[in-house]
Amino acid sequence: MDDIIREGEPVLRTVAEPVALPLQQEDRETLECMLQFLKNSQDPEMSAEYRLRSGVGLSANQIGVTKRLFVMYSTDEKDRIIEHAWANPKIISHSVSMVYLPESEGCLSVDRPVHGFVPRYESVKVRGYNLDGKEVTLKFKGYQAIIIQHEIDHLDGIMFYDRINKEHPFKLPQGVEIRSLYDQADGSK
Repeated sequence: MDDIIREGEPVLRTVAEPVALPLQQEDRETLECMLQFLKNSQDPEMSAEYRLRSGVGLSANQIGVTKRLFVMYSTDEKDRIIEHAWANPKIISHSVSMVYLPESEGCLSVDRPVHGFVPRYESVKVRGYNLDGKEVTLKFKGYQAIIIQHEIDHLDGIMFYDRINKEHPFKLPQGVEIRSLYDQADGSK
């Protein structure tokens, strides 16, 4: 956790630069290390030993590298592992409908609780390059779409709480279909 840049540091408000293609070894290694950090953070023994907060996404500027790189590591609703390393990612389309996490979003760079709804597109289509340097276009929905938007925001110098309504943190945008990602009654997706 000591390597994670905390809010207030200018690098988190810096727009990250595109990386050269084909991917350089240094950039590939950065992505691999970031992905390993996420895996370690979700491993109960490793996270306890190294006092890691569990994370599902990590952008390069969160470790002080202002390059357009991020990783995600989570599970889907069927408990399948969703693992991606992205270079120069870009959202090329998104749904009109939106979702939010009822408990707000968290961030490895933010050590304090932040309350409020963060409206996100329910689905996004992303184009970028994978660890092998191959161009990929993938569509994500629900929780994975939220992770993608959160991390691309980081690459654009935007923190998740910038998207919370300042006067009324639990007020949702008007004129758009928006719902909680989870049913409040039973916590299911």
